[in-house]
Amino acid sequence: MSDILEQLAEVLEQRKNADADSSYVASLYGKGLDAILKKIGEEATETVMAAKEGDSDKLIYETADLWFHSLVLLAHEGLSPDDVLQELGRRFGVSGHDEKASRKA
Repeated sequence: MSDILEQLAEVLEQRKNADADSSYVASLYGKGLDAILKKIGEEATETVMAAKEGDSDKLIYETADLWFHSLVLLAHEGLSPDDVLQELGRRFGVSGHDEKASRKA
C-alpha cells in the first residue's frame, strides 16, 4: 500500500518543475500555499458530506481527493508521506489520550 504513496510522492515532486498549463499539480504549486489549503478545505468538507450521506463509494472518492491534496501540501512544504507514516508509527500502541497529553508538555 505504501508503494502507491511513494510513487505518488515522486510524481508530486516532479510536478514542481512542470508547466502549470499542462499539470494540475504544477498549477496548484504555482498558486501557492493558500490555494493548496483552500483545496484541502474543500475536499475535507466534501468528505464530511459524503460520510453524512452514507454513500460509501462517494466517501472513498472524496477521501482519495482529500489525501491527494494533503500529499500535495506535504510536497509543497518539503515533506513526504514517509514523514507522516513515521509519526503514525511513533503513535502506534500509545493511548490517544496519552499521546495528545504529551503534545502539551
